Amino acid sequence: MTTPIPRDIPDLPVIPGRRPKLLPSSAPAGAVVPPVRRPLAAAYRLLLALAALAAVTVEILLGSPTRVLSHFAVQSTLLLAVVTLASARRSWTARRPLPGALTGATLLYVVGAALVHHVLLADATPAFTTTGPTATAALTGPAGTLAALAPPTLHTVLPIAAVLDWLLLSPPARIRLAHAPAWLLYPTAYLAFTLARGLFLPADPARHLYPFQDTDLHGYQYVLGVSLLLLVALYCLALALITVDRTRPNPVPLGAKTGFRLQPPVG
Repeated sequence: MTTPIPRDIPDLPVIPGRRPKLLPSSAPAGAVVPPVRRPLAAAYRLLLALAALAAVTVEILLGSPTRVLSHFAVQSTLLLAVVTLASARRSWTARRPLPGALTGATLLYVVGAALVHHVLLADATPAFTTTGPTATAALTGPAGTLAALAPPTLHTVLPIAAVLDWLLLSPPARIRLAHAPAWLLYPTAYLAFTLARGLFLPADPARHLYPFQDTDLHGYQYVLGVSLLLLVALYCLALALITVDRTRPNPVPLGAKTGFRLQPPVG
């Protein structure tokens, strides 16, 4: 027969002081869910980046490099190529995705440029091109085919592909409302640049990159009003992207379970 264990051990001094309180802490997802390689996402993003670089290269070869690179759609497409290449590398090597503020800004600029093209420039007279109205008029054969394919790729195919990558291959809820004003800094500076370009360059219709910025034809009040409306529309588009990002489901598969789960507070 064994002796029962006493509930209190005698002759044990009491430890003075209060029991230290553990500080709450949260464990990152990477501490619980192991990273996963995503080769299909990496392949898609690599093709998207190569298509963006190819479209911009064709536009540069067909027109003046300085004029082509001055267009917002071309600049945003180059940013899309760089960001998508970096995202493809992270998907292939099972690293954390790029910050949502960066990928969200890139998507906003590409989609915004596409909407401006289709709403304000697609039906312009004379026809609007980033290379100039006469740069591709006499091209035939393969050069003519590339010249015909580059604009729809730049203004339609790539923006749609970028939206699909964001919706189907990117984790949600990584952008916040505070990002929207910061995203407008670059478009605001760009509009100021194009207005100054048209103001200080010699009198020539080619000094205006966009028809709606022709102050000789429309006047300064109209041009400034359109520029302000474009910034407001871009801000509304940013709010729409943030709303969708906060409510859409997560398409990114999680890694294998580790056998335990950490819940805050941890520590």
